[in-house]
Amino acid sequence: MDMLARREHSEREISRKLASKGYDEDAIADTVEGLVADGLLSNARFVESFVHSRYQRGQGPLKIRAELRERGIDDVAIDTCLDYRYTLNQLRTLAGQVREKRFGSSLPGDFRERSRQMRFLQQRGFDAEQIRGLFRDEDF
Repeated sequence: MDMLARREHSEREISRKLASKGYDEDAIADTVEGLVADGLLSNARFVESFVHSRYQRGQGPLKIRAELRERGIDDVAIDTCLDYRYTLNQLRTLAGQVREKRFGSSLPGDFRERSRQMRFLQQRGFDAEQIRGLFRDEDF
């Protein structure tokens, strides 16, 4: 309960944390099952909270998807949350805000700087279509 009081967790996260403290696998399975049944542990709530916090940090959907997979969330739950929460235009806007915060409001003047900014956005988890949408007006 102490772990759940701080933030939402996925079922896999709770299982790993309990296992690292030396609890028996059967006891862990029973505990997780009971928490889910009581509504205290929910992968759907975890995904919603996680996606929101990562978008607030300026991370893109590809990076968020990878982090959720590491935490044991299936692709259906990830797709449901990502598709429901944010449209392509909202993702482009977020990518633009992240780029502007790091590099300033003016678009790059040469190919090398443009490539550098595109790599930065790619590392933040934005896909090629979202990134190209930011630089489409420039002629390179």
